[in-house]
Amino acid sequence: MDVYLVGGAVRDKRLGQPVSERDWVVVGATPEEMLKQGYTPVGKDFPVFLHPETRDEYALARTERKTGPGYTGFDTCADTDITLEQDLLRRDLTINAMAETPEGDLIDPYGGLDDLENGVLRHVSPAFSEDPVRILRVARFAARFAHWGFHVAHETNALMRHMVGAGEVDHLVPERVWAELVKALAEKTPARFFDVLYGCGALTKLFPEVEPLYIAADRPGHGPGDDTFPVLLAAVDLSDDPAIRCAALVCDTGLDIPALEPLCDRLRAPNAYRELASHAISYRGRVHAIADQSASDVLDLLAALDAFRRPQRFEDFLQVCRADARAHPHEHDGRYPQAELLQRACAAARAVDTGAIAGAGLSGPAIGQALREQRIKTIELLL
Repeated sequence: MDVYLVGGAVRDKRLGQPVSERDWVVVGATPEEMLKQGYTPVGKDFPVFLHPETRDEYALARTERKTGPGYTGFDTCADTDITLEQDLLRRDLTINAMAETPEGDLIDPYGGLDDLENGVLRHVSPAFSEDPVRILRVARFAARFAHWGFHVAHETNALMRHMVGAGEVDHLVPERVWAELVKALAEKTPARFFDVLYGCGALTKLFPEVEPLYIAADRPGHGPGDDTFPVLLAAVDLSDDPAIRCAALVCDTGLDIPALEPLCDRLRAPNAYRELASHAISYRGRVHAIADQSASDVLDLLAALDAFRRPQRFEDFLQVCRADARAHPHEHDGRYPQAELLQRACAAARAVDTGAIAGAGLSGPAIGQALREQRIKTIELLL
């Protein structure tokens, strides 16, 4: 049997990027032969094995035949006579359809290296249209490589538009859409993800809450997104946490809480993302105006944010507030002292000696009231 390095490892190596995962294709082997050599089977839909030492994934060369709508309607064939070129033909983009021999020689039957050097995201074959997840992947790769000038080939964009019109994206399950969204938000230029989806008509189906931003700006769908996602772009400079960037995106959309809930339900967003976005919608305005609030109001805000018990989420929330302030420089000081002031208020209130209050002969609700009064006095000194 012959073994080849394939996919992202080959691509990233030629881009001079670090290679974190290595995937391999095995040509001319059977599952039984892989098992005899100590490989562990992990594939459910087609034969994939883990190397007994490196734990890299080794997949038998395979072909696929479309049998139904969506991305699950496939029959897979992994016979020993399937060639490497046949296996690479089923992949999404030419830059992901290159292989390398164990000696490091490149095998590039579909022009992936040329597209890599010219910054083109191009589908390998018409089989691209059989899997709607590939629309999301193209948009995500556009977000990853936008800073290098990569663009979607016109023929690929046309094919994606055809897929949208044929209803293929209607078969995407929420978990897969969410997974690709989170990955895109972690890329260098996450706004480009939405640019590409808007350009092929998928945005209105997958993220209808975002599309009005494009319609209002009358943008063609292929720009950098600087004027469309100012809070998101500011968040990119502040943090690589996709939850913070997601909350910033929600700020850009102008959604309120009643509109946020259906979005999170539809995408089945984890609670951590829901809570941070909800806090950003509800409370960032109060942080912006903290200098005009009373000590009692500030303490109530800290309580609403659960800042004493969940300090990390509180810090994440402040990062979203900073991003929102940076996105509106005509309204806020670039240093944004409000965040530091609220941090100091939180630290001061947390430092109040609850043990001393409890030991002063108070009981029941009186302890809580005394604690609140002492925290208010402490915050007043800061304000």
